[in-house]
Amino acid sequence: MRALITGGKGFVGHWLAAHLKDAGDEVVVTDIETDISDGPALRKVVAAAAPDAIYHLAAMTHVGESWENPSQVLKVNVLGTAELLAAARALPRPPTVLVVSSAEVYGVVSPERLPLDEDTPSAPATPYAASKLAAEAIALQAWRGYRQPVVVVRPFNHIGPGQSPNFAVPALAKRIVEARKSGARSLRIGTLTTRRDFTDVRDVVVAYRLLIERGTPGTIYNLCSGHDVAIAEVAEQLLALAHAELDLVTDPELVRPVDVPVLRGDAGRLRHATGWNPSIPLATTLADVLASWETD
Repeated sequence: MRALITGGKGFVGHWLAAHLKDAGDEVVVTDIETDISDGPALRKVVAAAAPDAIYHLAAMTHVGESWENPSQVLKVNVLGTAELLAAARALPRPPTVLVVSSAEVYGVVSPERLPLDEDTPSAPATPYAASKLAAEAIALQAWRGYRQPVVVVRPFNHIGPGQSPNFAVPALAKRIVEARKSGARSLRIGTLTTRRDFTDVRDVVVAYRLLIERGTPGTIYNLCSGHDVAIAEVAEQLLALAHAELDLVTDPELVRPVDVPVLRGDAGRLRHATGWNPSIPLATTLADVLASWETD
């Protein structure tokens, strides 16, 4: 299989490219050298790649930053998706496209509605989430209107070595390592009570390839572990792994304007379609994330 990965030099793209190559696929990667919202430029890249499958990872992904620049988030995440799908349709044999959305589209939900499945109503609470839901709509319209083979995946939080410290878990790991080395006794942190459904990025990319192979076009799939963990618990595990004794102090400046308190998903549809199940325990993931900062 010949695969094109947009956003292929990012955190997930790096792991996906490695997994695809291990599976015997030919891999073409495009990233910031191509403006994903520039239709003519994108069509040239897609035509040259001539892929059998496209993994559409290119996006602005930081929820916090989306509050500061919502118009750019919409341009990249929505218009970029529309232009990519148009470029794929222009090929003699349209490839299967995996459009990567986000569980953030579900918004703030009450605990009694958990776990979230694909039929749970969407109610985006951030500009980032709104952009992802709009991208989904464009993807599903491409299937309904053109019968373009498009699959949508809603990954919940995924973590692993190499992730930017703009995100909570790698930021915690990095700052714990730095604090321990400096002899600090406390660590500023955002909301500790937030609970998230974490999956190792190495399990995530396995699911992505399976969805290209076995996913049903025009269908949305949750990708998650089915278990939610409090950020406070993640912090405690990282502190224990690092052998660091630090007091965690909530800093109001690190708290987002709107934060979804709990996310926990149901990946039953994905399991039924592909047989996928996560295989890497959270403790292993956290140890690997911490080790990546220890060696920097």
